[in-house]
This record gives sequence, C-alpha cells and structure tokens, in this order.
Amino acid sequence: MNNQENIFKQKELWEEEWEGMPEFIQKDLQPIQKIVVNFLTREDVEAFAKITGHRLTNKTKSVWFPARERDKPAKYCYYDSGE
Repeated sequence: MNNQENIFKQKELWEEEWEGMPEFIQKDLQPIQKIVVNFLTREDVEAFAKITGHRLTNKTKSVWFPARERDKPAKYCYYDSGE
C-alpha cells in the first residue's frame, strides 16, 4: 500500500495531513438560465456570432453571455514540496 492509500484509508493520518489546510468552499457556477437558439442557415449563425461577439464553429455546443474567461484547472493543483 502506498502513502496516498494509507492517508485516505486511515482517518488519523488523513486528519494529520489535512491539518492547517485552507477551507475549500465550492462556488455555485451554474448558469441561472439556459436558452436553446436554433438557426436555419450558416449566415444566421454568423450574424448571431457577430451580435454576441462569440466565435462560433460547427462544434460549438454552448457559450456564456457575456463571454467569460475560461478557468485554468492547473491553478487549483496542490503540489507537495517534499518537506
């Protein structure tokens, strides 16, 4: 059994490792409303993109309005300093 498995299987070790860690609060990032917009032509899609300021492709499934900056998951990684 490796150290990581030990930490999460034994409550005492888990509590020791967690001691002093900052509290984590998950913000509600869900939209308050979703609307499906249908287009008959590619020109309609392009007009909508121009009005909203979004770059829409054939693979675009959804967009935020106004546009939101994407969160970078790497900023939430915890790295053990080895100490």
